[in-house]
Amino acid sequence: MRKYIFDVDGTLTPSRKQIEPKFLRFFREFIIYNHVTLITGSDREKTIEQITPEIYNNCWRVYNCSGCDVYEGNRNVYRDSWELPKNVERFLEDELAYSCFPIRNGLHIERRPGGVNFSILGRGKDTSHGREEYVKWDNERLERVDIADRLKNQFPDLEVNLGGQTGLDLAAKGKNKGQIIKDFDKTDDLHFFGDMMSEGQNDWPLAMAIVDNMMGSCYNVNDYKETWELLLNI
Repeated sequence: MRKYIFDVDGTLTPSRKQIEPKFLRFFREFIIYNHVTLITGSDREKTIEQITPEIYNNCWRVYNCSGCDVYEGNRNVYRDSWELPKNVERFLEDELAYSCFPIRNGLHIERRPGGVNFSILGRGKDTSHGREEYVKWDNERLERVDIADRLKNQFPDLEVNLGGQTGLDLAAKGKNKGQIIKDFDKTDDLHFFGDMMSEGQNDWPLAMAIVDNMMGSCYNVNDYKETWELLLNI
């Protein structure tokens, strides 16, 4: 059976923004006739805000927090209980103090079910404030990659992946997007769409799980417009 799996932020919506109205109309009809699953690093509240309650509730299943908080409509079917260890929290606070990036929005350590998102820019206040500046900064200095490497070396039992444009997703080892593969059958024809499929990014573990163990294809897209075009061609 053909089944579609979509990342949300940057794949179905502009980064940290709501789904575009014309694409919403197309996708609303698409999920009526197709088996659709969503997988995102964000929590349930943010995901609903981005894609609307209608889309959220009419997908087969939504894997929030990289698969650590799972919903079928309004019903929570699984939630991981992992919490950030104190020594890791202190390490992140040191990284925040060490960074020379000048714009700070607050909420730098965002706790989610089964995981944490860490951001030098922060997710408080206006989340668009300083975003373009940080993306440019990070592209030039590879700050997130360096922080991720230090975390992995210091805490080998930690799962660390680049998430979105400004953050790092942290969880217990193995608790990445690839964990959802257990809920699919090897005879399923899986089509996974995501914008972060390079090694070290948060769509990579699921893409590799599909390539190594399942039938199907993975599509590394640049934005929702490319997702839309691919779906029309498929």
